[in-house]
This record gives sequence, structure tokens and C-alpha cells, in this order.
Amino acid sequence: MLKILIPTVMLLPTIWLAPPQRLWSTSLLYSLIIAVASLSWLKAPAETGWAFLTPYMATDPLSTPLLVLTCWLLPLMILASQNHTSSEPINRQRMYISLLTSLQVFLIMAFGATEVIMFYVMFEATLIPTLIIITRWGNQTERLNAGTYFLFYTLAGSLPLLVALLILQNSTGTLSLLTLQYTPAMELVTYADKLWWAGCLLAFLVKMPLYGAHLWLPKAHVEAPIAGSMILAAVLLKLGGYGMIRMMTMLEPLTQQLSYPFIIFALWGVIMTGSICLRQTDLKSLIAYSSVSHMGLVAAGILIQTPWALSGAIILMIAHGLTSSALFCLANTNYERTHSRTMVLARGLQMALPLMTSWWFITSLANLALPPLPNLMGELMIIASLFSWSWWTLALTGTGTLITAAYSLYMFLMTQRGPVPPHIIALDPTYSREHLLITLHLLPLLLLIAKPELIWGWTA
Repeated sequence: MLKILIPTVMLLPTIWLAPPQRLWSTSLLYSLIIAVASLSWLKAPAETGWAFLTPYMATDPLSTPLLVLTCWLLPLMILASQNHTSSEPINRQRMYISLLTSLQVFLIMAFGATEVIMFYVMFEATLIPTLIIITRWGNQTERLNAGTYFLFYTLAGSLPLLVALLILQNSTGTLSLLTLQYTPAMELVTYADKLWWAGCLLAFLVKMPLYGAHLWLPKAHVEAPIAGSMILAAVLLKLGGYGMIRMMTMLEPLTQQLSYPFIIFALWGVIMTGSICLRQTDLKSLIAYSSVSHMGLVAAGILIQTPWALSGAIILMIAHGLTSSALFCLANTNYERTHSRTMVLARGLQMALPLMTSWWFITSLANLALPPLPNLMGELMIIASLFSWSWWTLALTGTGTLITAAYSLYMFLMTQRGPVPPHIIALDPTYSREHLLITLHLLPLLLLIAKPELIWGWTA
């Protein structure tokens, strides 16, 4: 654990001491080395269980893929942010990369924590760098509003969780994930227990976000700079899913009755947010709402508590992280050239940037879950387990996948096909930096087809 965490912490002094002209190349190379080194976590011992144990941190088949995804994303965020921060004073550039690095430190400690309180503290700590990134480097005037939404939604959801965790500590005597699974099941019968159940899950459902508590997400995504959007879509939403999977073992007898309304919200949200995507004019807003739709499936999969559904949820979380992050990068390359996120104003880019169109095409197909990509694997496992739980869910999930395909193709056609508008005169060519960026997103996605058991969780 420490061989990744200590280099990540030491990246901070490196950023502040590097000479100005070498700042981006140094931090990129350093973070890439950390990302490659983090792949060693995937080689866990054969029997399922905890590996790389230290007194406070460990990895297991659930957290390993999320940890690797976190480390993999830092170099990509540095690559993506290079262009739009290059005009700023050098100290602000250093501050920007430092915030991204501190975010990675908090996330590694959150996903690796064996103690639930440590997970909670790190879960909250990720708020601060994200908030600064959104409110300081955001594009538009709405960014303070978006930051307020983001802060208050997350805080309002996670304060009941703290109380719930203290009650759990009182009744079981431990909050270590290693021993919690062996504590005797609690007799959850009273109304207070039901409130406790809701308190345990509320923070994670807001973070996921569940449809109904999702209003902060499109705002935060649309106003955030590119690195903020990438880390939000790829890793911060997964904190919610990860926390839910971890807490579910302790909520056992109550989940069967109490999870119905949440599953219905999640599945209804898949359809609703998909329909919202079909009539979006703003490109980043469309990708943000599609994230809500995909995470709705993940939430439903986690709540019905079958091994297949849990596996499908983990697979879909990883696949969605890579895909939606790539989509945000592509939207950003468009924005840097046309200076507009409105899709009608920047059409027909296939004529101007043909190679970029092929990246758009592959990423849009990944977003609508084309076989044999992991996106489809995760969606199919969740849909199949939902269907065997209640076959009525097929109407909702089936409609959801249909709408997903529709808005993915709509997004592709609106941005790439058709005539180039007359107001677009001089476009920059595509840079090898951008091609490398999208390659590093899609390559892991394609390689996971060959060895999917890395992200299957416990069923592998």
C-alpha cells in the first residue's frame, strides 16, 4: 500500500520544486510511473480475501480495481489540463496539479481503508480539493452556485452516516471491515433501526447519485474544468457505490423490505435521465446526465444483493469510469477549439478533424454498451439479476438501454456529422497529446475484454 501512497505524497514537493518549463512533463512522468506501479495490486494472492495488509489499509477484490482506476486517472487529468491552464501564472498551475494529487491521496486512503471511520473521513476530505477545483477553475459564472450545491448535498447526506457509524461502533464494539463481517447479526426491528438503515445508505445514494438527489451532479460537471469533470465522473461517483457495497453486509435483514423504493427510484431514474439526455443542448450536461443513468443501474444492482448483481455493479463502475471520463475529454477538445459547449453551434467536425471522429465513435459505442466491452458485461449481469428478482424490471431496464443507445448516437451525430457551420473558420489540428489521452482511456477498456476477472470482484 505504502509503495504507492508515499510516492503520491512526495509528488507534492516535486510539483512545487520543479522548474517552470519542466512542471507538466515532470508531474506527468512521475504520476505515470505511480499509475504503472499500482498495477501490481491486481496480482493478488489466489484465494479471495485481503491482500497488501498494513495496520490501517488493505486491498481486496472489491477495492483493487477502484484503487488502480484512481491512480490511472491522475496522469490523464494532467494530460488533459495542460492546454487550458497554460496561460495562468505558474503558481496557480502548481496549485492546480497539487489539488489533483491531494485528491488522489485521499482517494487511495478511502478505498484502501480497513476502518470505516477512516473511510468516512477520507470520503469527506475529497470534498475540499474538488470544491476548490470547481469554484476556482470552473468555466462559467455559475460555478459558485454549482460548488454550493455540491457541498451541501454531500454534507446533508453524510452527516446522518457519521451518527449511524457511531451507533454501530456502540453496538458492535468494532468498525474494522476485517471483523465487522463476523459480528453477530443485529435484531433490526424498531423504527429507530429503520432510520439507522436509511442513515447508513443516504450519504452513498446522494454521492452515486440516486435519481431525486442528483441535482448537484449536472451543475458540478458542467461548471468544473476538465480535470474536475474527469475525476468526478470516473472516481468520486464510485465512492458511493463502494461505500454501499461495504455497508450492505451490516444491514442484512432490513434491506429486503426497505430497498424497494430505492430500487424503483434508481430504475425510474435510468429512464428519466436518459430522456433528459435526448433533449440536451449542452454537450457536457448530456454526458453528466448519462452518468446519473448508468449509476442508477449500479445502485439497483447493489441493492438487490445477489453475487451476480454485485459483480455487474463493480464491472459497470469501472467501465463507466473510463468511458465517461473519455467522453468528457472529447467534449473538452471540442470546447478548446470552438469555445462553445452548445451542440448545434459546433457540428460537422468530421470534415475538419477526421481522426477525432473515430475516437468519438468508439467512445459513443462504449457508452451505449456495445459487445464485447465491459460496459455490456456489467449491464447484462445487472439486468439479468434484476429480471430474476422481479421480471417487471425488464420493462424499465429495457427501455433504459434503448434510450441510452438513442442519446449516444444523437450525441455522436450532433457533434460529428452534418455541414460545418460557417462561423467555424480556423480550427487547431488535433494534437498527439489528445490522441494519447483518449488512447490511455480506451486501451484499458479494450484490454479488460481479454481478462475481465480482474474487475469481477469476489465472484472471480
